[in-house]
Amino acid sequence: MTAPGTPASSGPGAAPRAAHPPTRSRTVFAAAHVVADPYADTGPDGPAALDWDATLAFRHHLWAQGLGVAEAMDTAQRGAGLDWTAAAELIRRTGAEARAAGGLLSCGAGTDQLPAHGATLDQVRAAYEEQLTVVEDAGARPVLLASRQLAAAATGPDDYQELYGHLLRQTARPAILHWLGPLFDPALTGYWGGTDPDAATATLLRIIAAHPDRVDGVKVSLLDADREVRLRRMLPPGVRCYTGDDFHYPELIAGDTHGHSDALLGIFDPLARRAADALRHLDTPGPRGAAAFRAALDPTVALSRHLFRAPTRHYRTGIVLLAWLAGHQSHFTMVGGLQSARSLPHLRRAHQLADALGLFPDPERAAARMRALLAVHGGQDG
Repeated sequence: MTAPGTPASSGPGAAPRAAHPPTRSRTVFAAAHVVADPYADTGPDGPAALDWDATLAFRHHLWAQGLGVAEAMDTAQRGAGLDWTAAAELIRRTGAEARAAGGLLSCGAGTDQLPAHGATLDQVRAAYEEQLTVVEDAGARPVLLASRQLAAAATGPDDYQELYGHLLRQTARPAILHWLGPLFDPALTGYWGGTDPDAATATLLRIIAAHPDRVDGVKVSLLDADREVRLRRMLPPGVRCYTGDDFHYPELIAGDTHGHSDALLGIFDPLARRAADALRHLDTPGPRGAAAFRAALDPTVALSRHLFRAPTRHYRTGIVLLAWLAGHQSHFTMVGGLQSARSLPHLRRAHQLADALGLFPDPERAAARMRALLAVHGGQDG
């Protein structure tokens, strides 16, 4: 494992450039998980310890498929074991790897260096600015992460408009705004200044309308396809809608006669090869390309809905399980011990669904690892 401070380019940075070009018709990011150091002497409340070689090698796997990497997002356990110190190092190292590989990179800038409660709006603003500096120094496109501290401190829509306007006026490149619904994080209930989703949409659109040249797009993770489509149709020209809907992504990416969603998705972490192959069908204009895309990606929705079922925030456990079963890492250990967040029947079903999709390069190894996991924890080994 790479020692802290070792330049990332000395290890995984030597990996080959993308084996497949990105799709021309969509901008797509896979939100990537992190690989814990299983031998680190740390506890659930201790600092995060990562296996840097395995973590960065997985980013090269995503770039090799022609996908962009969305770094330090909730899939990487932001706010769920990955502290800001580790996230900042992750952003810096992945930025170096992106430059070496020529890979597309966006990174989350939030406020998670602040205490969970009691932060003022000025402190929230300063925290965002600190993290934006790290992201922009890494050469990445910033994603302004939804902030638990802002949700707690804001008194209404005006506070969101003022704070986001301040941040957008100073970003070095257009940012992606992040709307993460309460299914993913209950602490974000009422984001944009109220619990009425129509009013929240109106606030978000006012922020974008005031700074259209500073907003690359909006990442929408509401698990509500109809609302995403309505929002998508109201965005100004040139502002993308990045679907974060892990329940309805094929139909949203395929789009309709009025437009389509781009994508920033956690489910594309385990689906990288399959998703990339499907997306290339969309480079063929017309119904034939869309039909081939849907035929390739629709069968994956059952797996995604299983991984993201309530409580949705624990989807990361299934993501990391599949990475281990697929051979991208040597163990099933997560930052903060979250490998225990899902039941054995849930994990076993995830293996069955992924195996039926042909996601494992070595199905026999995947099956053996699943049997070992079940046996160690007292489950059936068949």
